[in-house]
Amino acid sequence: MGTLTYDSTLSADFDDRTLAHLQMVMGAKLRRNEAFYFSWKDDASIGNGRSVIWVHPTIPISFKYFGSRAPSLNRAWIDELMLLANTPAGLYIVPEPTADTAEGEVA
Repeated sequence: MGTLTYDSTLSADFDDRTLAHLQMVMGAKLRRNEAFYFSWKDDASIGNGRSVIWVHPTIPISFKYFGSRAPSLNRAWIDELMLLANTPAGLYIVPEPTADTAEGEVA
């Protein structure tokens, strides 16, 4: 499990593969100075709720991975997450497209 830390005050755990895809999407948005919402379902251990943050280029964000190797990236999943990030509802995690629907992996 990797950790996304937002503004040094909020941390959320995601598996490394998911976190790597989130990093790609968030990095692309922030490079263009685009702010957006990011929401996720909280773990049962903290109440099974939902968290939402406003991701903005001036607010620090960090990605800490458990594993030492970078996971391969699924271009179709990145594209789908990017489309979500560009909507008024913002970015949220959807299941990774299967090999049947994905166009391939990128290194």
